[in-house]
Amino acid sequence: MAPHGRAALGDRMCRWLAYIGSPLLLEELLYKPPHSLIDQSLHAQLGVGTTNGDGAGVGWYGEQPAAGLYRSIEPAWGDRNLRELAGQVTARLLFAHVRASTGAAVQQTNCHPFRYGQWLWMHNGSIARFHELKRDLLLAVDPVLYPDILGSTDSEAFFFLALTFGLDHDPPGAVERAVGFIEGVGRRRGVAHPMRMTVAASNGQRVWAFRYSSAGRSATLFHSINVATLKAQYPGNPILHDLHDDSRLVVSEPFGGLAGAWQEVPDASYAVVGQGEDQILPFKPPPA
Repeated sequence: MAPHGRAALGDRMCRWLAYIGSPLLLEELLYKPPHSLIDQSLHAQLGVGTTNGDGAGVGWYGEQPAAGLYRSIEPAWGDRNLRELAGQVTARLLFAHVRASTGAAVQQTNCHPFRYGQWLWMHNGSIARFHELKRDLLLAVDPVLYPDILGSTDSEAFFFLALTFGLDHDPPGAVERAVGFIEGVGRRRGVAHPMRMTVAASNGQRVWAFRYSSAGRSATLFHSINVATLKAQYPGNPILHDLHDDSRLVVSEPFGGLAGAWQEVPDASYAVVGQGEDQILPFKPPPA
């Protein structure tokens, strides 16, 4: 595992957050906390680089059954439309992502989160030598799903493989099977360590957040501790006292201002939160 404050060489320096709980204005999570996600777009601390300026996006579930989506190639710190949106939109479940490309074009269809049906998906990491593996991976995508791939990133290909392998009915198993398949394709083509990832996926009811690397050097991932504990520790924080006790955040990099609020998700594991669930479970891709 890479120590805190460092990431393995080549780690994609995207940053993301996933929130589920009491409805909040997006700005309460994106802009207001010390070392917020928008601050991390310029000043990330737990990785190789500090800047994530190749686009940004948010996906949210609010009053409508399907998720809303906003994606832009503007750097998050200067995106006036994102700032305006964040001050107006309230969500009970939020995905937000600031991107640092590892080679794919800076274009709107390559910005996270990705959406298909009820699902949102975002990724920090990479499929090693994706340009060499891309054909084999995409040929495995369900032909019914294939026309909906709009961009050129490894992250979107990974998403559609997870959909192909059963994301709708078994999210953890589908992601495990997708990773096992990617690792098998990679190793047959001489890629010793094909996958490095943290991934968030949601169907609007729960959030699944995965941390894994073929080489055992995963990007960082943290989840917030019990809100009732935080309320007791920070009785003067008004935002905390407006939250349900089962509200949770999962982040690539912790916010500041709440010492003791974060626990690291262990390597080769995943978190599931929402609808009363709050678990950390092992992540075991099947050998291919």
